[in-house]
Amino acid sequence: MRKVRKKFILFAMLSIFVLLTALLGILNGISFTRTAEDADRVTQMLCDGHGSFDQSPPPEQPQGRFGPAWRDTQPLRASIQYFTVGFKKSGDDVKFVEQHLAGLSEDDAVAWARSLKNGETGWTKTVYRYRVVSDDGRTIVTVIDQSRELLSPYRILKISIVGELAVLLIAFFVLLFVSKRLLKPLEETDRKQKRFIAELEQELRVPLTVLDAGTELTEKEHGATDVTRSMRRQIKQMAHLLRSLEALTVLEPDEHNASTFSLSDLCNQVIDTRAADFEMRGLRFTPHIAPGVTLTGDNEGMRKLLDELLENQLKFSTGHASLTLKEENNHVLLLAQNGTDLAPRNAEAVFDRFTRLENAVGHSGAGLGLSYVKDIVKAQGGRISAELKDGTFLIKINL
Repeated sequence: MRKVRKKFILFAMLSIFVLLTALLGILNGISFTRTAEDADRVTQMLCDGHGSFDQSPPPEQPQGRFGPAWRDTQPLRASIQYFTVGFKKSGDDVKFVEQHLAGLSEDDAVAWARSLKNGETGWTKTVYRYRVVSDDGRTIVTVIDQSRELLSPYRILKISIVGELAVLLIAFFVLLFVSKRLLKPLEETDRKQKRFIAELEQELRVPLTVLDAGTELTEKEHGATDVTRSMRRQIKQMAHLLRSLEALTVLEPDEHNASTFSLSDLCNQVIDTRAADFEMRGLRFTPHIAPGVTLTGDNEGMRKLLDELLENQLKFSTGHASLTLKEENNHVLLLAQNGTDLAPRNAEAVFDRFTRLENAVGHSGAGLGLSYVKDIVKAQGGRISAELKDGTFLIKINL
């Protein structure tokens, strides 16, 4: 349930982040766009006035696009720093220079204009807006300083970023508080369900053990019959069903119950209990267990994991099977490999609950074994993957 809570908080935070980013992005985009549009009006006036606010337009163009270019000359000149360079019809020869930008020499203005003359309209050096206009073979480059006008949009941008971070931080703590109470009924239901399944599994195990013992005693006294053999098959199926029920009661890891144990010894112990089963089925089983491999976690959970891996190999192996344990890049690597008659496919589906592939026909089980293995691996904080190709089925566990 802790994983469900983490996912809920993660997706909620992601949704809030996307919505806030989109909203603030639109607002800041409008702010910068309006500033650019205002700057473009001024550069157009300068181009229409041939580089100056107070220069009258030529006779053939008595009025600019935004009205007479000479209107409000004094306020504009007082508030805007700019320079304009006009180039002759051919080459980079300069025809005129209007320089009203503080701290910039005329030569620097001409060099700057040359670097922009092949453009059209845009930003240069972050806070300068420029426009390039070609008229009668002449090219006019106008650059204005918008640093003061951009103060407000940049201030809004900074406030937006800080505000978004603050909202995300507040939202995180609110979700942390709310999610615990919101998911509490689900957590309680899940706990009751697992407790019920665990109690049911225990209640069924006792009479099943009695039936098994009674059947064994009957066979010893009167010999095996069709009835006793049928009972043994049914008892075996019931035992497997109980293991499936046990798989559904996997709980989240408890750090207080974690211990450090020898995984190498545990693997050898489980393999020893299953070796006779492989021989009875005529399967060639090859263990490769590196000595001295230790693990900190749930000892009993790992025992069940190993037993389930070997059970899966016993059921579905064709010809050979192997179990490999080794340390690699400071991680414990566990490989369960066996021959198979399945066609190549995406094998990850085998970890889904109640999944039974075509080679499961004729075998008992509910398709819970490998999903159980995956639950244990996740509880140990590890990763698991499956691969099916070239007649080989491989399960790779990284702990």
